[in-house]
Amino acid sequence: MTTNKNFALIGAAGYIAPRHMRAIKDTGNTLAVAYDINDSVGIIDSLSPDAAFFTEFESFYEHAHRLRRSSATALNYVSICSPNHLHHAHSAAGLRLGCDVICEKPLVPSLDALDELTRVESETGQRVCTILQLRHHEAILKLRDKVAAVPADTKFDVDLSYITSRGKWYLASWKGDPRKSFGVATNIGVHFFDMLHFIFGKLQVNVVHWSAESKAAGFLEYERARVRWFLSIDADDLPPEVKGKKTTYRSITVNGGELEFSEGFTDLHTTSYREILAGRGYGLQDARQAVEVVQAIRSARVNPSHSEHHPFLKGLRT
Repeated sequence: MTTNKNFALIGAAGYIAPRHMRAIKDTGNTLAVAYDINDSVGIIDSLSPDAAFFTEFESFYEHAHRLRRSSATALNYVSICSPNHLHHAHSAAGLRLGCDVICEKPLVPSLDALDELTRVESETGQRVCTILQLRHHEAILKLRDKVAAVPADTKFDVDLSYITSRGKWYLASWKGDPRKSFGVATNIGVHFFDMLHFIFGKLQVNVVHWSAESKAAGFLEYERARVRWFLSIDADDLPPEVKGKKTTYRSITVNGGELEFSEGFTDLHTTSYREILAGRGYGLQDARQAVEVVQAIRSARVNPSHSEHHPFLKGLRT
């Protein structure tokens, strides 16, 4: 699809930014300007070498305003890859530039922030879409169809396990600061919680069994599933059969059967962009339940006595 839209990218030095740069290029569009306080953005050379680049937000914003003087240069979209705590402010800034916004997860930390962005959408006439890439994964779509095909009163038993090993740098960075990342369950878990809602419907019960800077676990009950979940950035939590061989372990079991979705992640950002550009993107209200879930997890009182513990907690509990 060729749409010839002009994009700005906020957070160009971030881990996820190259996927957005690639998606912009692969959908036939132009990265016109990029911004990050850090200047480690050499990846731009191989994808969008003509993009203007700024390390000061004020200079970036002024440049973006000047681009509006001509319909040929005016920005159409602003993509947000900045640290989590800046997503709200940067999304609002993009809307006020007269652009639609594509924002990485987690979109915002709270329902109040979501409602405020909704107001800015209304004020500007522009729209925010978020990257909910698992909604485009083939295995997830097949499972959703399978769930929809059985009687509505059927509840599935699900174990969700995600361990993505991170070094000491992680906790020393903004990702280790809960004021900026909103904690490990939000930072690495929000798209899984959205996936669960996408497949199994409305949330009914939310219990937290464990909450620490490097891992979290709990129990969620949806209309169609009972879910035990475990999220970690600690390599010591990797199962024995994986430890020393891989740094990431991703598993979803449904009624005891493994859902194979270890592959198929490479192009999901490009798929998301194609859907957004075609008018089928996921907006603020689509992200609402996932935002509500992670907000509740952060504020919940840990209740280790509740049943339905994830199996990986057995070695952690004292």
